[in-house]
Amino acid sequence: MSIISEESIRLENLQQVARLMMLSARTAPKGRGIDTLSILMVQGDEIIRIAQQMKIIGKQKGSEFFLRDAANIEASGIMILIGTRIASTGLSYCGICGFENCDQKNTHPNTPCTFNNINLGIAIGSAVTVAANHRVDNRIMYTPGLAAIQLGIMGNDIKVCMAIPLSCTSKSPFFDRQI
Repeated sequence: MSIISEESIRLENLQQVARLMMLSARTAPKGRGIDTLSILMVQGDEIIRIAQQMKIIGKQKGSEFFLRDAANIEASGIMILIGTRIASTGLSYCGICGFENCDQKNTHPNTPCTFNNINLGIAIGSAVTVAANHRVDNRIMYTPGLAAIQLGIMGNDIKVCMAIPLSCTSKSPFFDRQI
């Protein structure tokens, strides 16, 4: 019989939960069945690269919470990125985005379709539920998502991205945040 310490399989366990989170985000309901999501898992050097970009943004824009969030993701073992393309759903009448229909919205290609962001939110909710069900500390953050977009990690077509860093230490790095 082998002896396996929790510490020796911690990263492996986080990866397993992250994979289940990605699956849950993908299978979450989508408005009109249109899937515009991109879902990635990052760890190690990619998390450090995103954190460095967040520090640059924080210093350039005078936004200290980017620096705080950079320290939070550096303390995480894995991070899920969930982003969406901007693609209208082809409705002849909707109005939620501020335009009467998708044809009018499409004349403003950088204006997100509300359904894209709603689907993103539902997918994030599904993913963090998996993390919570496995008692993995997590937090939904936009700051690393923005940095990932700026770095091109999500691809050129992803315009909105949120991040979910994960941690499995005795104290959540996402709880006692200062700024």
